[in-house]
Amino acid sequence: MKHLSAIIFGIAIILAAYFLGNAYVKRAQPPRVISVTGLGNENFTSDLIVWEGRFSANNQVLNLAFERLNEEKEIVKEYLVSKGIDEKNIIFNSVQTIEQRDNKYDNGNYVGSIFRGYQLTQSIQIESTDVAMIEEVSREITELLNKGVQFNSSPPRYYYTKLADLKIEMISKATEDARIRAEKIAENAGGSLGNLISAKMGVFQITGQNSGEDYSWGGAYNTVSKNKTASITMRLEYNAN
Repeated sequence: MKHLSAIIFGIAIILAAYFLGNAYVKRAQPPRVISVTGLGNENFTSDLIVWEGRFSANNQVLNLAFERLNEEKEIVKEYLVSKGIDEKNIIFNSVQTIEQRDNKYDNGNYVGSIFRGYQLTQSIQIESTDVAMIEEVSREITELLNKGVQFNSSPPRYYYTKLADLKIEMISKATEDARIRAEKIAENAGGSLGNLISAKMGVFQITGQNSGEDYSWGGAYNTVSKNKTASITMRLEYNAN
């Protein structure tokens, strides 16, 4: 009986040592993970343009300044419509009024101001999918000087109306690029690619084509260039067999 107890006790010690040793090996050899980053990018041309400008009128009498501004407004509208721009795409914003004054000094000391008149300014915004036409008009807008209107034009801004679809396509490309990289890493290491553990999308960027524009941690969104490049990254983690 003593011999049997000794045998059982010995077997228990051997089993305990085996399980403890196996656990140590597993802890010493954690699962191998392959982390890769894939890139998806796409060149595209903007299909929406937004163009803004402003004009103003000056007079010492507010009513007269307002009348002149309305005259200029009609001149501007007729000019734009004559160039082929649909009137419904022309948005005139509210009028801004500035009371103009000159500072008055006496022996170098400020003693008040002298009223010079009123300056009324109205801005205009045009949004259109006919990018080429609006570009041409924005370049020729100085013709309004011949009509007595000093029109100050801002550079056009360019957008893309199918950005959501483009983003989905780029995510797919970035994911595929990352998977191919992971497979190559596993193959070069003499193993094989296991299951996908996680997938994280990086920052979405839009930059001008061939512009040398820097990327931003918060995501760049270029509106200056008509021709753009969109890019996105996907970070994947796989088990390695």
